[in-house]
Amino acid sequence: MIRILHSVSNMDRAGIETMLMNYYRHIDRSKIQFDFLCNKAKKGAYDEEILSMGGKIYRTPGLNPVKYPQYLQFMKKLFSMNDYKIIEAHNGAFGVYALNAARKSGIPVRIFHAHGAGITKDWKLPLKYFCLAMLPYSMNEHFTCGIEAAKCYFGKNVVACNDYTLIPNAIEVERFIFNEDTRNRIRREYHLEDKHVLGHVGRFMKQKNHTFLLDVFEAYSRRDKTAFLVLLGDGELLDRIKAKAERLHIADKVLFVGNVENANEWYQAFDCFILPSVWEGLPVVGVEAQAADLPCIFSDTITREIDFLDSNLFLSTASSMKDWIDAISKAMKHTSRRDNTEMITRNHYNVRTEAMKLQEHYLKLYGE
Repeated sequence: MIRILHSVSNMDRAGIETMLMNYYRHIDRSKIQFDFLCNKAKKGAYDEEILSMGGKIYRTPGLNPVKYPQYLQFMKKLFSMNDYKIIEAHNGAFGVYALNAARKSGIPVRIFHAHGAGITKDWKLPLKYFCLAMLPYSMNEHFTCGIEAAKCYFGKNVVACNDYTLIPNAIEVERFIFNEDTRNRIRREYHLEDKHVLGHVGRFMKQKNHTFLLDVFEAYSRRDKTAFLVLLGDGELLDRIKAKAERLHIADKVLFVGNVENANEWYQAFDCFILPSVWEGLPVVGVEAQAADLPCIFSDTITREIDFLDSNLFLSTASSMKDWIDAISKAMKHTSRRDNTEMITRNHYNVRTEAMKLQEHYLKLYGE
């Protein structure tokens, strides 16, 4: 059995972490085990499941540049005590921390996994650009969730040479296929029976563009008095978004569900899914929503690689508010829901088949 070390923030329920757990549950763990290098002290929602499946969790001193010597020392000790041959970083540009430490310790396979098609512009931006410039010297394998993410992190030359491995953000399809009983139960429990429910799943951060989403919903709710917005997730901007809902006088029409285990059931309760992100790589939630046969409205910055259904709409956030309202109104007319297992599988997002492909690729890298 080989062990693969994944560098992450922490193993909470979010897109990257959920993707990793989807694959972890479906690989042959007698051949491959996943371990996790967490850079936050906070316990993750998936920690107990990881430990129950035989995985290990390590917590680093963090990715603060001031603590870099401590980080390197921690990693040197970790590699000296474990026989890792493969490390895979999922931390965006900051993945260079783990990969450079692995290079210094002679780890032969150093994978950078690109998940985003953009970089959040905040006070860390200069450091992110520095780390991005250092990535090519630290990694030797390119994984990506999609073409746009590959362009962002590897550059057009790598993409032109096809020097990357596409790892689909595959899902456990059966959990998301439309179920009317589940839909009725959730809607009854939360008093949504007579509502037109607009749903969103995503961490409360600038990238997900919740502030724009609230503006759109406020405008749409003036046309549709039965409109209701359901938001799943948590994050650093949660309180700010709650405060904005109050200012817009729509707080009684917005439900903040939090970071929950049953997101798959909430997709059943939605009538429409909206993702107005500033940027994405290839959003797992977009795959999940389409598995549930929801009409989806995506911002046009999101890659068309996610476009599986004829009911999908792509709109610029610079478009008029009327265009967004009209798009939601059109989506709400989509009332029949079907089983999309075959469609998801055909597009290579069924983890039951994709996990075996990833497993074989890991074994090949290990052998080489």
